[in-house]
Amino acid sequence: MLSPKKSLNILRKTNALLEGHFVLSSGLHSPKYIQCAKLLSYPHVAEQICKSLANKIKRRFKKIDLILAPAIGGIIIGYEIGKILKKETIFCERLNGKFALRRGFSINKGSNVLIIEDVITTGKSSLECVKLIKNSKAKLVGFASIIDRSTKKNLKIKKKIISHLRIKVPTYKKNKIPVSLKSIPISTPGSRFIK
Repeated sequence: MLSPKKSLNILRKTNALLEGHFVLSSGLHSPKYIQCAKLLSYPHVAEQICKSLANKIKRRFKKIDLILAPAIGGIIIGYEIGKILKKETIFCERLNGKFALRRGFSINKGSNVLIIEDVITTGKSSLECVKLIKNSKAKLVGFASIIDRSTKKNLKIKKKIISHLRIKVPTYKKNKIPVSLKSIPISTPGSRFIK
């Protein structure tokens, strides 16, 4: 397993850890943004993190039939973990603002489904995926991510999360942004509102 220190060095080396003023896809503001797409653009480096996460998943979740990833951020990590664990992996994508299964993907009734994301901040995207699992009469095994940057205050998922790395990064509601952050131009790198 990779140490937290080595993992952070990988994130910095691949420019996956950004600093500035960001509006996250959750709507919260933050001085840091973790862009796992940058990490995953270096497959030979990201492979170490994916193997480490896959080992944690194997130890925690004994029965997985299917991996479900929310688009866009979860697609590559879902694929990589599915490859390592030798599990079928599908993704959902937004259709009229809500997650839907397209491209012939389906979730079999009674199957055990693991949701995988790149980064969990509030868990909103993951919880939207849970609706697809319930509608299919399947079972949620749990949640996994490369990075868990949630806090007890903003996390909507209450249990069953596994992550490769937990990073504490402050987040602020729009009306509670500190003065130091207000002076920095805003970037909106998340994908939730892309149509």
